[in-house]
Amino acid sequence: MTAQSGIIQPPPLISVRNLRLTGRRGRGPETPIVDDVSFDVAEKEMLALIGESGSGKTSIALALTGYARRGCRIAGGNIRVAGYDVTNMSPAELRAFRGKTIAYIAQNAGAAFNPALPLMDQVIEPALLHHIMPRRVAIERAIFLFELMALPSPGTIGTRYPHELSGGQLQRLMAATALITGPEMVIFDEPTTALDVTTQIEVLEAFRTVRREEGFTGVYVTHDLAVVAQMADRAVVLKNGVVQEEGTTEQILSAPRHAYTQALLAANTPQIRNDTAQVTDSGKAVPVLDVRDLVVGYGGAGPDGRPRHTILSNVSLPVLPGETMGIIGESGCGKSTLIRAIAGIQPWTSGGITFEGEALAPRIEARSASQRRHIQLVAQNADLVLNPAMSVGDTLRRVLTFNGDAATEAEIGRLLDMVRLPSVLADRFPPELSGGQKQRVNLARALAARPRLVLCDEITAALDTVVAAAILDLMMELKRELGIAWLFVTHDLHALRSVCDRVAVLYAGHRVEFTPVSALEAPPHHPYTRRLENSVPEMRADWLSEVIDRRGQTSDTVSALSSSPGKGCCYAARCPVRIAVCEVSVPPVWRSPAGALISCHLATQDLS
Repeated sequence: MTAQSGIIQPPPLISVRNLRLTGRRGRGPETPIVDDVSFDVAEKEMLALIGESGSGKTSIALALTGYARRGCRIAGGNIRVAGYDVTNMSPAELRAFRGKTIAYIAQNAGAAFNPALPLMDQVIEPALLHHIMPRRVAIERAIFLFELMALPSPGTIGTRYPHELSGGQLQRLMAATALITGPEMVIFDEPTTALDVTTQIEVLEAFRTVRREEGFTGVYVTHDLAVVAQMADRAVVLKNGVVQEEGTTEQILSAPRHAYTQALLAANTPQIRNDTAQVTDSGKAVPVLDVRDLVVGYGGAGPDGRPRHTILSNVSLPVLPGETMGIIGESGCGKSTLIRAIAGIQPWTSGGITFEGEALAPRIEARSASQRRHIQLVAQNADLVLNPAMSVGDTLRRVLTFNGDAATEAEIGRLLDMVRLPSVLADRFPPELSGGQKQRVNLARALAARPRLVLCDEITAALDTVVAAAILDLMMELKRELGIAWLFVTHDLHALRSVCDRVAVLYAGHRVEFTPVSALEAPPHHPYTRRLENSVPEMRADWLSEVIDRRGQTSDTVSALSSSPGKGCCYAARCPVRIAVCEVSVPPVWRSPAGALISCHLATQDLS
């Protein structure tokens, strides 16, 4: 009973008191991971755990399920969730508790699904395992959740396999898997970090809809303060396993008291470059990489000689020496396919690619040793690239030896210093590193070949804003020091604006705009580019609702117009300003006053 009002407050659904988590490496001493953390979460409330990598937010979230990572343990304190004393539950009790009372939505959906099983069987498994509903009812609920998650073909998508879906689609299916049992409490562990901005809006809105309809309590782990503004009622700010500040979301974002919270807010504020050159699609400089009319697809050739299923359609992209070229677009637009084609691990049907004036073979094994050395790929997920059984030093040593360079300790130390890592990490193994450290090792591995072009495929997508900003700063330093050209694939407009000279906007395998990054600040733009810009979350609570309302106002206009597959503009079916000619005619490419090449039937005055 409160002292002032006399109203009896219900007990919190989640109560954490003096939580202490520790970890041990080998036979060494235990090290604190989380120290004396306490907080409550009221029923139907959403609490955000905020902090950079290593702050302990995911460890706390896992502890709510009674789980600690290998080498770690819950060393003290008490956790109560929905009336259960989690810290004192037996293994059998925890198995019954997890997935039924409490559900967990992890960050990396790609590692969560069995590639050999249809997706529907995996989504409904928790409901069947806990005997909550029969298979027929579970399938009906799964399809309902697929619709809420804005997944394509919700009635049949469950028959497909994980490799047939994009990363964003898999992430939404993972959320459906967690929600299938109707849990009382749901943990969201960076579930939209790897999603493009337009897909993120759909997923966040789906989460809010499901929360309103089913009334679960939530803990949202994130480093994205704009997402916190849309999803959370209150927030706890963590650093090095210690609570720095706690309060309502509005107070944390508008009037942070702690210096660390203020630093996080600063890291979430985009820094726009003002030194970008006004370069054009063609010019006097010889491109270090020149992609011309590239067509990539699968399913064999159709009657017209093109692939039956096209991923990239006549994409051209010149990259000048020493520049950073950005590629942006939604999941499934062809960004990663383009990178893979340039890297030689995805053959193309027609068109061509030259590197430093010489033609590149479609397959990497047919390329020269020099070409293989000087084009390096840095993948999004360092965990899938770095051998967990090989030390950092041995990983770098292997690349140096392969290219005939001296694999000395001094050279390994130089590479680590280049990516701002201490030389003592050479003896560490990838599982012992943070996400940011692993991505830097991934980058050092590419730099060990002394490349002239580095292909970066969403390398900051899974990193918190503080670490991501450090990686972007590092890219700019290496560009200035080594003259490396970068091809930077991203769905993050903030990151793109901070490091890129030019930007190619892809939609459904087509290049719809090609622009100097400075021109992004001045209209006109392609309608899809404008949609991307309007989809970047803002740190205010009503932003998501406003975006959803704006889209709802234009949806009837869009749906009332039919589209002809394979004809006209690729964006016509979603374009709120399309006209009749968009249905039947491929749009021309014209140059805006700011220097952007735009593929659209509408003129400058219509897009301003």
